[in-house]
Amino acid sequence: MSTNWGGNLTYAATGLVEPGSVAELRRLLPTLEAPRALGSRHSFSRVADTPGVHVSTAGLPRSVEVDGDKRVVRLEGAVRYGDLAPVVDGAGWALANLASLPHITVAGAVATGTHGSGDRLGSLATEVSALEVVGWDGQLRRVNAGDADFAGAVVSLGRLGVVTALELRLEPSYEVAQTVVDRVPLDGVLADLDAVTALGDSVSLFTTWRSADVLDMVWVKRRLDRPAGLDPVEAIGGRAADGPRHPVPGVDPAPATEQGGAPGPWWTRLPHFRLDHVPSVGREIQSEYLVPRRHGVAALEALRGMADRLAGPLQVCEVRTVAADELWLSGAYGTDVVGLHFTWHLDPAAVCAVLPELEGRLAPLGARPHWGKVHREAELDAATLYPRWGDWLDLLARWGGQDAQTA
Repeated sequence: MSTNWGGNLTYAATGLVEPGSVAELRRLLPTLEAPRALGSRHSFSRVADTPGVHVSTAGLPRSVEVDGDKRVVRLEGAVRYGDLAPVVDGAGWALANLASLPHITVAGAVATGTHGSGDRLGSLATEVSALEVVGWDGQLRRVNAGDADFAGAVVSLGRLGVVTALELRLEPSYEVAQTVVDRVPLDGVLADLDAVTALGDSVSLFTTWRSADVLDMVWVKRRLDRPAGLDPVEAIGGRAADGPRHPVPGVDPAPATEQGGAPGPWWTRLPHFRLDHVPSVGREIQSEYLVPRRHGVAALEALRGMADRLAGPLQVCEVRTVAADELWLSGAYGTDVVGLHFTWHLDPAAVCAVLPELEGRLAPLGARPHWGKVHREAELDAATLYPRWGDWLDLLARWGGQDAQTA
C-alpha cells in the first residue's frame, strides 16, 4: 500500500509497475487491469488513484530539449518543473509561469489544471503546444495546438493514457524580484481587489483566518523587464516584512524562495519553495476552489463570514488569480478566476466537517474545485460547471479512455 505525498490518502491500487522506456510502456499498458499513471504523488484527491494497477512514471526517461528557433522545449513525462527550469534558463529562455512548488511533474500539473498566480497568466496547461500520450491500448498519439482534440486532451485528469512527452512555449529569460508585506487590512483589499492583484506579475494573498480583518501577508513577484508599478506597502497598507517569510506564518522560512526585493532568475522566484527543501509543510491536506473573477470579492466575503470555523483546521489560505483559457476541463475555462487555496492540518475528520459549509457558500458563485485537491467529489456537478463536458465524454470514448465519472 502506498500513500500520496501529503499523507492523507492511501491508494486503492493493488499493484505498481515501473516501465523503463516508452516502448516497454506501450507493451505493458494493454495487459494491465485499470491502469493509471502515478507521478510525483502531489494530488490530494483520488484523481490519480485506481482499483487496478498504478503505472509509475519514475523510471521513464527524463530528457529536456530546448529548440530556440521554434521557441519550445520538449520534455519527457517524468520531468519535474525543478529539473526543467534551470535547463531552460541556461539556454537563455523561460516559461511564463510556474507553480508554487517545483517538486511536481510537468505532466501531472498540466493534467490537473494546476496553476501559479497572475492576472494575465493562464494555468500551466496553457503553456503546452503539443503532447504525446500512450493510450491504454498501447497506441502512441501526438496532439498539437490547433488539433480538434487538443483542448480536451491537455487537462486530461490522466484518463486518456500516460503522457510521455510535452512541448511548452518559451519566451526570453527574465529576472523577478519578490517582496512580502505583512498585516494587510482586508477591507482595503476588498475595496479594490483588482488593484491589489495588479501590483505584480504574480501576487498571492495569505491568511490564516485567525483574524477576519487582517491578511497575514501579501507576496508580490515582479518581472524586472517590465515597468515598475506602485510600491506594495504604500498601495495596500501593512508593513514591509523585516525578514524572510514562509507562506505558513511561524514556520521556518528556509524552504521559501528569496524575498526582500532581491533580483533573481525567474525560476528561483516564481515558485514559493526551493526544490532542495520540503515544499509547504509536508504532511497536510489541500483543497482549492476557482471562482469566476467577477465573484472574487463575494467569495472572500463568504470566507470571512466563516473565519472562526476555518481557523481551526487551517494552516493557511492562499488567494491567487488565473487568466481564462479554452481547455475543456480547466478550472479557468471561459473565465478569469480567483483561486481560493486551503492548506489544512493533516486531520481528515476536521476537514470533512468544514467542507459542506465551505462548498455551500462557494457553490452559488460557480466555484470549480481543483481536480487534484480534496473536495466533496460526490457533490461535483461536472456537466454544469464545465460546458464542454459532453465533448470530453465523447473524446474519452473515441480514445478508449477511462470513465471520467470517477474523477
